[in-house]
Amino acid sequence: MVTTLRPKSAALVCFFIVLLQSAQGPGGEEAPIHPCRRHFAPLFKVGIVKKYPHDPEAFTQGLIFANGFLYESTGLNGRSSLRRVELETGRVLKKYDLPARYFGEGLTLWNGSLLQLTWYSGKGFIYDLESFAPEGEFSYAGEGWGLTHDGTSLIMSNGTEELIFLDPATMAPEHSLRVRDGSMAVQRLNELEYIKGEIFANIWQEDFIAIISPKTGEVAGWLDMSALRDQVPPSAEALNGIAFDPGKGRIFVTGKLWPFVFEIEVLR
Repeated sequence: MVTTLRPKSAALVCFFIVLLQSAQGPGGEEAPIHPCRRHFAPLFKVGIVKKYPHDPEAFTQGLIFANGFLYESTGLNGRSSLRRVELETGRVLKKYDLPARYFGEGLTLWNGSLLQLTWYSGKGFIYDLESFAPEGEFSYAGEGWGLTHDGTSLIMSNGTEELIFLDPATMAPEHSLRVRDGSMAVQRLNELEYIKGEIFANIWQEDFIAIISPKTGEVAGWLDMSALRDQVPPSAEALNGIAFDPGKGRIFVTGKLWPFVFEIEVLR
């Protein structure tokens, strides 16, 4: 059964947020878009298809689905890890702990290897998918937030409105996209997942997912995930974690310190 989620008084909440926010940032620059200011891209509801257990101590930063398992990158210095997780039970089947100086971030699978970003170290790590044995490292400029790929290039977010496309062989930047909803920049792009030709992106500290064109950077739509808050405790932090099962067309989402992973359906 699919449970339809309907935002509670979303229009009223958005009205007051827009009143409180100025049209410009603190330095006079263009302010980042808040999803409530949507003037162009449509808003989509989602339905809960199924709910799975998830480690409530996992500070989720990256999430993918491969070979029947969830693979997860968790953050916080001294608590960052790479994990293989059994979907149905939430049991952590394998775990690799990062050195305490690294803050784990985005995760993707490329050519049989797991690639994991770190937040502000400018360093990423490569692991064998099965054993988690380290296979190498790579460097990048700026902060590392989310990571996915389109089958040709790696796609990285860094907390701004920019998506950076990287050559998987060299990790050199190929080009970048500035993400916009109409005329407004969409900043704080976080965890990423490439789903059926579109980039799904968490917006840090917002219960919204942006659906982005990888060709133009334009937001094609928003997923309002705010009703998931009814399903998690107050201690649960930001929504963060999107995984796609291409074999069955399933989409999974979770968040930092969330006790559940949700399989969702987009109701277009």
